Amino acid sequence: MRFQGKLCSAGKFWLAEVPVFDAMTQGRSRKEALDMIADWFVTMADRKGFSVEVHPIGRHQFEVSSSDTRTMVSLLLQRQRQKSGLSLDQVARRLGAKSRNAYARYEQVVSVPTVEKLDELLRAVAPGRDIVLQRSAAA
Repeated sequence: MRFQGKLCSAGKFWLAEVPVFDAMTQGRSRKEALDMIADWFVTMADRKGFSVEVHPIGRHQFEVSSSDTRTMVSLLLQRQRQKSGLSLDQVARRLGAKSRNAYARYEQVVSVPTVEKLDELLRAVAPGRDIVLQRSAAA
């Protein structure tokens, strides 16, 4: 699973952004900006052994991936829930669950949702937003 990112020059710096994760970093060069966005993912995931790979696509685009899909999905759900200002309890209620643990297991990297379940979870944590999954440009 890969997530699309954008690179742009901003004065003396390069900005690297992965919008679906609400992630942005900067560097003095394109390479440094891409290194920093990889570091952002590792820091935010905070899991031993977790790593990401950055795949440059042209001058102003890149994709981020990891062999650890569970952690990437967990981070995606966490970031979208936080962006929406929702608590675990609120998301669980939106899903019709009896306890927040039913949802929390996805954020805690205990379970990996199917594509259908991921769609349901994203609708609960990011109400009113469409999150578009598309085929990778590098595939």
